[in-house]
Amino acid sequence: MLATVVAAESVLSRRFGAKIQLIEPEDLGGSERSVVVRVRVSTSPFSLPRTMVLKRYLGPPEGHSDSFVREAASYQLFTALASEDRMCPELFAHGSDSRLVVLEDLGGAPTLADKLLGDDARAAERALLSYSRSLGRLHATTAGREADFDALQRRLTPPDLKDPLAVDGAAALDELPALLADELGLPTTPATLECAERGRQLLDNGRHRAFSPSDSCPDNNLITTRGVRFLDFEGGCVRNAIFDAAYLRVPFPSCWCPFALPAGMTDAMLAAWRAEVRVVWPDFDDDAVFASLLLDAQLFWVWLSTWQHFTRPDAARTHSSSLVHTPRASQVLLDRWQQLAEAGAAAGLDPVAEHASLTHAALRKRYDASQPLPLYPAFR
Repeated sequence: MLATVVAAESVLSRRFGAKIQLIEPEDLGGSERSVVVRVRVSTSPFSLPRTMVLKRYLGPPEGHSDSFVREAASYQLFTALASEDRMCPELFAHGSDSRLVVLEDLGGAPTLADKLLGDDARAAERALLSYSRSLGRLHATTAGREADFDALQRRLTPPDLKDPLAVDGAAALDELPALLADELGLPTTPATLECAERGRQLLDNGRHRAFSPSDSCPDNNLITTRGVRFLDFEGGCVRNAIFDAAYLRVPFPSCWCPFALPAGMTDAMLAAWRAEVRVVWPDFDDDAVFASLLLDAQLFWVWLSTWQHFTRPDAARTHSSSLVHTPRASQVLLDRWQQLAEAGAAAGLDPVAEHASLTHAALRKRYDASQPLPLYPAFR
């Protein structure tokens, strides 16, 4: 924490050209990769806020450099926008040598996770819809800004890959059929493989591209009086926004600690998201077009998380310290395959529906699971 404060004072002094002193550091948690600290501004010749948040990446310089570059470029992109279009904390300064960002302090606002784990169903519902609308606004605001984002990354040393999904996503699509055969004795039909291939094509599709936070789990979103504010842009990139739309349906596929949502909630969330993006992508008003792309992205997320479950068991550990009793990873996986089977049937894609149903049944037998994924506490 002390090293982070000292580094931040140096970065701010270079940024503003005068000495700035920070005091009273408060540890906000961070992760194994980073330290996050709230500090108070003690002395400054400028009109800086009374408190700020510091995030510094740890470890050797060659480690997590891509994460820092993505985060710094992401906050720069939004800080350059008008305040009403800024869907995240404002960036005050950043330092490449210290791999540190100095951000606006949004205070003690609750996260989306806090609302979902509470006991107020109405508040949780409002938070989910606000989150979905804000995600849509984020996409609508950043559509067409890929060149700006790329330029910001080039000033810092661009990551090797534009999209963090490019490696694991492709590996999941290539390797999951063999894994399902080995682990569950389940073949994957050519028709299902054809459907999965469309998900791969979405990674390179030039349409519907906008900024994505990548990891928009409930504990990475603050519910403020000015709307939802997104945090944690370690994987920030520009990609096809349909992946984030499917993020609402799965839901939260980059997180292994989600519970279930009540009936109709996902449809309401998707409607809120579509209402914001139809200005830039009017073809999403066509239910047939939207449903087809959404199912392709949903299948992609389910295949990716299943591949991770079998190849990287540690990924199934909970990422949220606020959850006392988290569902088992097997329950989460079973729910995702069941939802995919239902979505495939609703879309009239029998190969997807049948394969998902068979996979769900095989997983259920493997894990001797009889209980469905429970609802978030707020909806029980």
